[in-house]
Amino acid sequence: MGVIMSCIGKSSKNMSLDDKIERKIVEMRRYKFGQSKLKSVDSIVMMFPMFKERLKTLRGMFEQYDEDSNGSIEPNELKKFLEHLQLHLKEQEIENLFEYCDLDGSKGIQFNEFIVLLCLIHLLAEPSSSVNSSKAGLEQVGEIFNTIVEAFVFFDQNGDGKLNKKDMIRTLNETNPRERSPARISKHRFQEMDWDKNGQVTFREFLFGFINWVGIEADE
Repeated sequence: MGVIMSCIGKSSKNMSLDDKIERKIVEMRRYKFGQSKLKSVDSIVMMFPMFKERLKTLRGMFEQYDEDSNGSIEPNELKKFLEHLQLHLKEQEIENLFEYCDLDGSKGIQFNEFIVLLCLIHLLAEPSSSVNSSKAGLEQVGEIFNTIVEAFVFFDQNGDGKLNKKDMIRTLNETNPRERSPARISKHRFQEMDWDKNGQVTFREFLFGFINWVGIEADE
């Protein structure tokens, strides 16, 4: 895994991480998901056990870099992790990445947020020929991350790279015509995912909410 594509939010003139992920998802939507196997919400829910088991395998990697075993990755631990992956980032870029993945603002990256970090690296990093145990672990769950992106694309009906309530209601109604109860999932899940309460859900917010939806608990 080589250097993350472009600099990570080094200045306001550069694209934000949300913008970069948005662009990547649009690219994947165009070239990778032409024949999506996801045809309904049920088809996504049926994969939850598989998602849960695969994502839980990342806990060992998390615990390896949580050197003080306090349940979170601090900035110095994140730096060591990125160096081990041979992602050579500047201090400001590491700080930006840390803040981006610290969704709850606790000054530490918990396990759920660590999965967000790994997915971000998976989406935005160039592959390289060198291999280590951490990279091998990421490659094993790479297809899982791609499937989560596919689930996001499934809900993103208008293809703008963000989710809103209309997206989710339309998707639920179209894929579950016999059970039109969008409030049960769309309202509750949307509120869970919309961390900044701006009425839109970015992929980062979706991913964090999706992990909770699947049932990856921090204390497992």
